[in-house]
Amino acid sequence: MDGIVSWPGEESSITSRPARRLRTSPSVLHADVDAFYAAVEQRDKPSLRGHPVIVGGLGPRGVVATASYEARRYGVRSAMSMVEARARCPQAAFLAPRFAVYRAVSAQIMDIFAEFSALVEPLSLDEAYLDIATSAHEPISTEAAVEIARRIKEKVRAVTGLSISVGAGNSKLVAKIASDLDKPDGLRVVPAGAEADFLAPLPVTRIPGVGPATAARLHNVGVHTIGELAALSEEEAANLLGRAHGRHLWALAHGWDDRAVCADRAAKSVSVEDTFDQDIADPGRLRIVVRAMAERVVERLRAHTLSGRTISVKVRLTDFTTLTRSATLPAPTDDVRVVRRLAERLLTEVDTSSGVRLIGVGISGLTDWVQLNLFADDRGGRPTGGAGEVSTGTPGTASPMHTDPPASAVPWTPGQDVVHRRYGPGWVQGSGRGWVTVRFETRDTPVGPVRSFRDADPELHPAESP
Repeated sequence: MDGIVSWPGEESSITSRPARRLRTSPSVLHADVDAFYAAVEQRDKPSLRGHPVIVGGLGPRGVVATASYEARRYGVRSAMSMVEARARCPQAAFLAPRFAVYRAVSAQIMDIFAEFSALVEPLSLDEAYLDIATSAHEPISTEAAVEIARRIKEKVRAVTGLSISVGAGNSKLVAKIASDLDKPDGLRVVPAGAEADFLAPLPVTRIPGVGPATAARLHNVGVHTIGELAALSEEEAANLLGRAHGRHLWALAHGWDDRAVCADRAAKSVSVEDTFDQDIADPGRLRIVVRAMAERVVERLRAHTLSGRTISVKVRLTDFTTLTRSATLPAPTDDVRVVRRLAERLLTEVDTSSGVRLIGVGISGLTDWVQLNLFADDRGGRPTGGAGEVSTGTPGTASPMHTDPPASAVPWTPGQDVVHRRYGPGWVQGSGRGWVTVRFETRDTPVGPVRSFRDADPELHPAESP
């Protein structure tokens, strides 16, 4: 995941040489739900199972939040503009997010994690580290770690119907990389003492912090794998990549990561950042990305029941110059509209004409005070498309087209839960020109029939999210 929750003391916890004794057993687990938003939608909508699903902002300025594995085969990925996603995979079902549902499922998953460890460090709604050594008096064996990971996966699937990938190792670094290797539905445990052999053949881009520009510098000197980076001297890495950055990556290449799994420390900031495959100079595209990041930051802020006063935008230019702009509000907020508007304004204060390789949005000055009235509308001002948009590629999305439709009091959005007085529960497949198309099915039914209604039909209503 690209979500970051920063904590006091975290920045200096990885050094070029381990400050504390590294673990001698694979007792750190990293668990990550596979394609979380899209997987929840496929779970709750039987007609979408096995088909491409893309969740995000549906308007012309929308950005992909999550793509199912079926959509990823067409090159669709998170943070991609929705326009490009539609061009790459026009047959996909394009759905607006249902954040209330995702938060509810996340709570179930975190409760399951807590059954297996007293130390669970959530990173986002669908991702967490677990320290399983806290529940055992003896060192965790490889076999025991495998069994615990297997039981977590089984319990998550039984309770939520979702698959989850789990990695285990002697550090957060190794556990995170291990969980990513066999997605979806993966399980990889790195035995104690095997960390170097595990890391050595992997591409150097597997190390957090090695983006395209850093990778290019390493490739220019013949370093393509983590093992080849570890084979450099510390000074060579520092000269090549910069003193702090080079030594940090060199240490990670050796598997030196002694960060603890911490569940009870107070967060000092919540942020999201992405490194682009290619540098971006287009102001319009950067604005779209910043808007989407602001929405993701607020989602994670709410997941931790927090509000924040200071909004910041981080920009790393093509030449690796990193600039930060921030503004502090008079009171804490979790209003996505406020955060999104301020983040866009801060972006304009940076000259991005030379190209941007990384961008991030963060909120600090956190408090557990939350503007509860804002939860009345879970869409929270997020761009979810408007009248006239029809989800593409989903069976039965074509709606009858008529002129002079009656005005609708409800802005129906693809993916929205609805209920009809006669036909029961279902979800919106598309809407436009005064009509709305609904597929009547739920998580526990077979694939359901499709019916179209005038969008002001008095028997059709938004439903409570399941």
